[in-house]
Amino acid sequence: MVDFWDYTPVFAGLPVVAFDELRHRPDEPRFAAALADPASVAWRLGPPHDPGCAEHGPWCRCREEDFDEHLEAFFGRVDPARVRALIAGGFGLEVSESTAGYRDLFVDHADRLTGLRSLFFTEYTTGDSEISWIVQCDMVPLLDAYPGLTDLTVRGGGDELNLGVTEHPSLRSLTLQNGGMPGATARSVMGAGLPALEHLELWPGVEEYGGSVTVDDLAPLLDGRVLGGVRSLGLRNAEQTDEWVLALAGSPVLERLEVLDLSLGTLTDEGARVLMETPGFRGLRRLDLHHNYMTEETAARVREVFAAAGTEVDAEERMGEAPGRLYPAVSE
Repeated sequence: MVDFWDYTPVFAGLPVVAFDELRHRPDEPRFAAALADPASVAWRLGPPHDPGCAEHGPWCRCREEDFDEHLEAFFGRVDPARVRALIAGGFGLEVSESTAGYRDLFVDHADRLTGLRSLFFTEYTTGDSEISWIVQCDMVPLLDAYPGLTDLTVRGGGDELNLGVTEHPSLRSLTLQNGGMPGATARSVMGAGLPALEHLELWPGVEEYGGSVTVDDLAPLLDGRVLGGVRSLGLRNAEQTDEWVLALAGSPVLERLEVLDLSLGTLTDEGARVLMETPGFRGLRRLDLHHNYMTEETAARVREVFAAAGTEVDAEERMGEAPGRLYPAVSE
């Protein structure tokens, strides 16, 4: 699973190779192997910057080139038709600048990236940008351009983020990471034609960063009316994790879930009691609760209850008892 603090070393089950590193050290064995078999790695694209620059510090763009130039350089070294997984970042976005122009670049090159199956769009970490500054756009043109795409991760939010594709036959995994998810974005997912979807990960986030998604917005999923193939559900980085637990406890979707990820959120003892007292949660294969606000005693009890049920559980990273407001992991 991908978080926000570091560049991911593995994507879509493949080791990540940064194209910029390859250009500077082409003789390294791992780069030679990646060039020989472009489908064996996930390629990270993004013009370089120098975080050690004495003049500009971590925001340096001294060595940066335009992303379209970077993309053409990539196509000149790597057979695009053999690329299966891409991580795109380093666009050089200004604060609150839309990613639409970069989305359009990928749409325009869909006839070259014919083997693309997994895409991580806008991998910025805390060293590049605050997550609330990444303003995403309508993803429907991108999905339409890549009907064979099976895995899409989008980092960033904003009111324009829309996944309401009419029909996409291949997408099996969809992950939306942001500091605050608008209700409209969640509703677009509920209305999307995604018959193959098995894994859905949403980050409700916090109100200050546009988070307005409610239980009602996800009611079609919780009630079992849409996305009937989802077996792995993530409601991560939520400001009100206990409320999501309560909604799930009485929902038909729980009966078919195998994996539930409530990590990076604000789970307290109250929510943990609902988890332990609801039989449906004990039918899960895996339950991820890491980064939580449970007491030590409750966390120990959670481990005991779910271990006895045969459910793999992660209840680590307790944040301690907070007397005031509880914060999810990815907020500012």
